[in-house]
Amino acid sequence: MPTSEKLRLGVNIDHVATVRNARGGNTPDPLRAAKLAEEAGADGITAHLREDRRHISDGDIDRLMEALNVPLNFEMAATDEMQAIALRHKPHAVCIVPEKREERTTEGGLDVAREENKLAHFIAPLREAGCRVSIFIAADMRQIEAAHRIGAQVIELHSGAYCDAHHEGRIEDRDRELEAMREMSVFAHSLGLEVHVGHGLTYETVKPVAAFPEARELNIGHFIIGEAIFLGLKPAIAEMRRLMDQGRREALG
Repeated sequence: MPTSEKLRLGVNIDHVATVRNARGGNTPDPLRAAKLAEEAGADGITAHLREDRRHISDGDIDRLMEALNVPLNFEMAATDEMQAIALRHKPHAVCIVPEKREERTTEGGLDVAREENKLAHFIAPLREAGCRVSIFIAADMRQIEAAHRIGAQVIELHSGAYCDAHHEGRIEDRDRELEAMREMSVFAHSLGLEVHVGHGLTYETVKPVAAFPEARELNIGHFIIGEAIFLGLKPAIAEMRRLMDQGRREALG
Protein backbone atom coordinates (compact mmCIF):
# COMPACT_ATOMS: atom_id res chain seq x y z
CA MET A 1 0.00 0.00 0.00
CA PRO A 2 1.30 3.51 -0.89
CA THR A 3 1.51 4.79 2.68
CA SER A 4 4.94 6.37 2.30
CA GLU A 5 3.72 9.08 -0.08
CA LYS A 6 2.73 12.42 1.33
CA LEU A 7 -1.01 12.97 1.51
CA ARG A 8 -1.73 16.02 -0.64
CA LEU A 9 -4.05 18.85 0.34
CA GLY A 10 -6.03 20.61 -2.35
CA VAL A 11 -7.60 23.87 -1.18
CA ASN A 12 -10.86 24.85 -2.84
CA ILE A 13 -11.19 28.63 -3.21
CA ASP A 14 -14.77 28.76 -4.56
CA HIS A 15 -16.22 30.45 -1.51
CA VAL A 16 -13.77 33.31 -1.53
CA ALA A 17 -15.46 34.11 -4.83
CA THR A 18 -18.87 33.57 -3.19
CA VAL A 19 -18.12 36.36 -0.70
CA ARG A 20 -16.80 38.62 -3.46
CA ASN A 21 -19.87 38.07 -5.62
CA ALA A 22 -22.29 38.70 -2.75
CA ARG A 23 -21.41 42.39 -2.96
CA GLY A 24 -19.76 42.72 -6.35
CA GLY A 25 -16.42 44.28 -7.07
CA ASN A 26 -13.02 42.64 -6.89
CA THR A 27 -12.56 41.69 -3.23
CA PRO A 28 -11.90 39.29 -1.66
CA ASP A 29 -9.77 38.05 -4.52
CA PRO A 30 -9.73 34.25 -5.13
CA LEU A 31 -6.28 34.48 -6.71
CA ARG A 32 -4.87 36.14 -3.60
CA ALA A 33 -6.41 33.33 -1.54
CA ALA A 34 -4.84 30.77 -3.86
CA LYS A 35 -1.39 32.31 -3.53
CA LEU A 36 -1.72 32.44 0.27
CA ALA A 37 -2.78 28.78 0.20
CA GLU A 38 0.37 27.97 -1.79
CA GLU A 39 2.48 29.75 0.82
CA ALA A 40 0.69 27.86 3.60
CA GLY A 41 1.58 24.48 2.09
CA ALA A 42 -1.36 23.60 -0.14
CA ASP A 43 -0.31 21.05 -2.75
CA GLY A 44 -2.93 22.20 -5.24
CA ILE A 45 -5.82 24.59 -5.79
CA THR A 46 -9.35 23.51 -6.69
CA ALA A 47 -11.84 25.79 -8.42
CA HIS A 48 -15.31 24.87 -9.73
CA LEU A 49 -16.47 26.91 -12.71
CA ARG A 50 -20.22 26.42 -12.54
CA GLU A 51 -22.50 26.86 -15.52
CA ASP A 52 -24.25 29.77 -13.76
CA ARG A 53 -20.92 31.33 -12.62
CA ARG A 54 -22.27 31.75 -9.10
CA HIS A 55 -18.80 31.97 -7.60
CA ILE A 56 -15.69 31.30 -9.72
CA SER A 57 -15.64 33.27 -12.98
CA ASP A 58 -13.95 32.66 -16.32
CA GLY A 59 -11.57 35.47 -15.47
CA ASP A 60 -10.63 33.75 -12.22
CA ILE A 61 -9.66 30.61 -14.15
CA ASP A 62 -7.59 32.69 -16.59
CA ARG A 63 -5.67 34.32 -13.75
CA LEU A 64 -5.22 31.10 -11.78
CA MET A 65 -3.74 29.34 -14.80
CA GLU A 66 -1.28 32.20 -15.32
CA ALA A 67 -0.19 32.69 -11.71
CA LEU A 68 -0.27 29.36 -9.86
CA ASN A 69 2.89 27.45 -9.04
CA VAL A 70 0.95 24.41 -7.83
CA PRO A 71 -1.46 22.35 -9.94
CA LEU A 72 -5.00 23.56 -10.64
CA ASN A 73 -7.81 21.05 -10.24
CA PHE A 74 -10.56 22.39 -12.50
CA GLU A 75 -13.97 21.13 -11.36
CA MET A 76 -16.65 21.18 -14.02
CA ALA A 77 -19.86 19.66 -15.28
CA ALA A 78 -19.80 17.37 -18.31
CA THR A 79 -20.95 20.01 -20.82
CA ASP A 80 -19.58 21.08 -24.18
CA GLU A 81 -18.94 24.59 -22.86
CA MET A 82 -16.84 23.37 -19.94
CA GLN A 83 -14.97 20.87 -22.08
CA ALA A 84 -13.99 23.69 -24.46
CA ILE A 85 -12.75 25.84 -21.57
CA ALA A 86 -10.72 22.96 -20.15
CA LEU A 87 -9.21 22.16 -23.55
CA ARG A 88 -8.22 25.82 -23.99
CA HIS A 89 -6.48 26.02 -20.61
CA LYS A 90 -5.28 22.41 -20.23
CA PRO A 91 -5.14 22.44 -16.40
CA HIS A 92 -3.22 19.76 -14.55
CA ALA A 93 -6.45 18.01 -13.61
CA VAL A 94 -10.13 18.17 -14.38
CA CYS A 95 -12.70 16.74 -11.98
CA ILE A 96 -16.08 15.92 -13.53
CA VAL A 97 -18.88 16.61 -11.07
CA PRO A 98 -22.68 16.53 -11.22
CA GLU A 99 -24.30 19.93 -11.27
CA LYS A 100 -27.83 21.18 -10.69
CA ARG A 101 -28.65 24.88 -10.87
CA GLU A 102 -30.87 24.83 -7.77
CA GLU A 103 -28.36 23.16 -5.45
CA ARG A 104 -26.34 25.16 -2.93
CA THR A 105 -23.41 22.79 -3.17
CA THR A 106 -22.62 19.54 -4.97
CA GLU A 107 -25.11 17.12 -3.45
CA GLY A 108 -23.78 13.74 -4.51
CA GLY A 109 -21.55 11.79 -6.81
CA LEU A 110 -21.82 11.48 -10.57
CA ASP A 111 -23.86 8.52 -11.88
CA VAL A 112 -21.12 7.22 -14.13
CA ALA A 113 -22.75 3.83 -14.63
CA ARG A 114 -25.86 5.43 -16.12
CA GLU A 115 -23.93 7.74 -18.47
CA GLU A 116 -20.94 5.56 -19.17
CA ASN A 117 -20.87 5.88 -22.97
CA LYS A 118 -21.40 9.66 -22.93
CA LEU A 119 -18.73 10.23 -20.29
CA ALA A 120 -16.21 7.97 -22.03
CA HIS A 121 -16.46 10.12 -25.15
CA PHE A 122 -16.47 13.32 -23.09
CA ILE A 123 -13.24 12.66 -21.21
CA ALA A 124 -11.24 11.22 -24.12
CA PRO A 125 -10.22 14.64 -25.55
CA LEU A 126 -9.31 15.85 -22.06
CA ARG A 127 -6.98 12.92 -21.55
CA GLU A 128 -5.48 13.44 -25.00
CA ALA A 129 -4.80 17.08 -24.06
CA GLY A 130 -2.76 15.91 -21.06
CA CYS A 131 -5.27 16.56 -18.28
CA ARG A 132 -5.60 14.04 -15.47
CA VAL A 133 -9.29 13.16 -15.39
CA SER A 134 -10.99 12.66 -12.04
CA ILE A 135 -14.58 11.57 -11.49
CA PHE A 136 -16.46 12.68 -8.36
CA ILE A 137 -18.48 9.69 -7.18
CA ALA A 138 -20.07 8.02 -4.18
CA ALA A 139 -18.28 5.17 -2.44
CA ASP A 140 -20.04 2.61 -4.61
CA MET A 141 -18.39 -0.34 -6.37
CA ARG A 142 -20.58 -0.06 -9.46
CA GLN A 143 -19.64 3.60 -9.97
CA ILE A 144 -15.94 2.92 -9.40
CA GLU A 145 -15.96 0.10 -11.94
CA ALA A 146 -17.67 2.38 -14.47
CA ALA A 147 -15.14 5.18 -13.83
CA HIS A 148 -12.37 2.69 -14.49
CA ARG A 149 -13.96 1.46 -17.70
CA ILE A 150 -14.35 4.93 -19.19
CA GLY A 151 -10.68 5.71 -18.70
CA ALA A 152 -10.62 8.01 -15.68
CA GLN A 153 -7.25 8.09 -13.95
CA VAL A 154 -8.59 9.34 -10.62
CA ILE A 155 -11.73 9.03 -8.52
CA GLU A 156 -12.72 11.48 -5.81
CA LEU A 157 -14.94 9.89 -3.20
CA HIS A 158 -17.77 12.09 -1.95
CA SER A 159 -17.32 12.37 1.84
CA GLY A 160 -20.41 14.50 2.44
CA ALA A 161 -22.64 11.75 3.86
CA TYR A 162 -19.92 10.77 6.34
CA CYS A 163 -19.36 14.36 7.46
CA ASP A 164 -23.08 15.13 7.72
CA ALA A 165 -23.68 12.05 9.86
CA HIS A 166 -20.82 13.01 12.18
CA HIS A 167 -21.97 16.57 12.73
CA GLU A 168 -25.59 15.46 13.23
CA GLY A 169 -24.57 12.91 15.85
CA ARG A 170 -25.66 9.87 13.79
CA ILE A 171 -22.72 7.77 14.91
CA GLU A 172 -23.77 4.44 13.36
CA ASP A 173 -24.41 6.12 10.01
CA ARG A 174 -21.10 7.95 10.27
CA ASP A 175 -19.17 4.76 10.92
CA ARG A 176 -20.97 2.94 8.12
CA GLU A 177 -20.16 5.72 5.64
CA LEU A 178 -16.53 5.82 6.77
CA GLU A 179 -16.18 2.07 6.34
CA ALA A 180 -17.73 2.22 2.88
CA MET A 181 -15.20 4.88 1.83
CA ARG A 182 -12.37 2.84 3.32
CA GLU A 183 -13.40 -0.31 1.47
CA MET A 184 -13.95 1.50 -1.81
CA SER A 185 -10.57 3.22 -1.51
CA VAL A 186 -8.99 -0.23 -1.38
CA PHE A 187 -11.09 -1.44 -4.31
CA ALA A 188 -10.36 1.60 -6.49
CA HIS A 189 -6.65 1.34 -5.76
CA SER A 190 -6.73 -2.33 -6.77
CA LEU A 191 -8.00 -1.24 -10.20
CA GLY A 192 -5.12 1.20 -10.60
CA LEU A 193 -7.17 4.32 -9.90
CA GLU A 194 -5.71 7.16 -7.83
CA VAL A 195 -7.95 7.88 -4.85
CA HIS A 196 -8.94 11.36 -3.69
CA VAL A 197 -11.57 12.28 -1.09
CA GLY A 198 -13.51 15.49 -0.64
CA HIS A 199 -16.63 17.38 0.39
CA GLY A 200 -17.56 18.60 3.86
CA LEU A 201 -14.33 17.61 5.61
CA THR A 202 -13.56 19.52 8.83
CA TYR A 203 -11.00 19.43 11.62
CA GLU A 204 -13.22 16.87 13.38
CA THR A 205 -13.68 14.54 10.42
CA VAL A 206 -10.43 14.70 8.47
CA LYS A 207 -8.16 12.39 10.48
CA PRO A 208 -10.04 9.10 9.89
CA VAL A 209 -10.07 9.83 6.15
CA ALA A 210 -6.40 10.85 6.12
CA ALA A 211 -5.71 7.42 7.61
CA PHE A 212 -6.81 5.64 4.40
CA PRO A 213 -3.52 4.26 3.04
CA GLU A 214 -4.80 4.47 -0.53
CA ALA A 215 -5.85 8.14 -0.37
CA ARG A 216 -3.46 10.42 -2.21
CA GLU A 217 -5.28 13.75 -1.92
CA LEU A 218 -7.98 15.47 0.10
CA ASN A 219 -9.84 18.44 -1.38
CA ILE A 220 -11.22 20.83 1.23
CA GLY A 221 -12.71 24.26 0.74
CA HIS A 222 -15.77 25.58 2.52
CA PHE A 223 -14.63 24.69 6.04
CA ILE A 224 -11.15 26.15 5.54
CA ILE A 225 -12.53 29.40 4.14
CA GLY A 226 -14.96 29.59 7.07
CA GLU A 227 -12.21 29.03 9.63
CA ALA A 228 -10.10 31.67 7.90
CA ILE A 229 -12.60 34.30 9.07
CA PHE A 230 -11.55 33.55 12.64
CA LEU A 231 -7.96 32.31 12.30
CA GLY A 232 -6.68 33.73 9.02
CA LEU A 233 -6.24 31.65 5.89
CA LYS A 234 -2.67 30.47 6.47
CA PRO A 235 -3.28 29.26 10.06
CA ALA A 236 -6.53 27.57 9.00
CA ILE A 237 -4.71 25.65 6.27
CA ALA A 238 -1.76 24.86 8.55
CA GLU A 239 -4.08 23.29 11.12
CA MET A 240 -5.79 21.15 8.47
CA ARG A 241 -2.37 20.09 7.21
CA ARG A 242 -1.30 19.19 10.76
CA LEU A 243 -4.39 17.04 11.37
CA MET A 244 -4.04 15.28 8.01
CA ASP A 245 -0.41 14.44 8.73
CA GLN A 246 -1.28 13.29 12.26
CA GLY A 247 -4.04 11.04 10.93
CA ARG A 248 -1.67 9.47 8.43
CA ARG A 249 1.10 8.98 11.02
CA GLU A 250 -1.28 7.38 13.51
CA ALA A 251 -2.51 4.98 10.85
CA LEU A 252 1.07 3.93 10.16
CA GLY A 253 1.59 3.25 13.88
